[in-house]
Amino acid sequence: MSRAPGIRWYVVQTQVNSEHKAAQHILRQGFDVYLPRYQKRRRHARKLDIIAKPLFPRYLFVAIDMATQRWRSLQSTYGVTGLVGHGDGPAAVPEGVVSELKAREDEQGFIRLESQPAFAPGDRVRVLAGAFLDSAGSFNAMADRDRVSILLEMLGRKVRVLLDADMVVAAF
Repeated sequence: MSRAPGIRWYVVQTQVNSEHKAAQHILRQGFDVYLPRYQKRRRHARKLDIIAKPLFPRYLFVAIDMATQRWRSLQSTYGVTGLVGHGDGPAAVPEGVVSELKAREDEQGFIRLESQPAFAPGDRVRVLAGAFLDSAGSFNAMADRDRVSILLEMLGRKVRVLLDADMVVAAF
């Protein structure tokens, strides 16, 4: 979608779990908003659900013409914490970032993420959540479509642990 020459994308930080609420209030003020979302598999009560989640929790993009729009009103918008930037004002998102995100959307408007982790057996990984939060281990294998098997060092020996694939990232 083409934009007027003075319009650039900026990042708005929202209150916790208020991305949709903030987006609605920003839209009412006449700004263009982009909230990239993806579909996340969630296990709850022995059931697997698929829910829409923000790709960047607590953040969304807003298109602003700094010369003509009253952008300072965004600072006090319901659900908004503030604009991301430096001392003298908000920092513009580099050209092409939003269009690249939009190009990765499927027909329903969700960002397509890689379904398989890009790990090889033996790769170092770190756990992002749960009882093993921040534990480092090594990738063992895919346990099934949504879960990975990793080896953690515990009590002097390696223990195999099964975790949701989205709970593990590469460790450096």
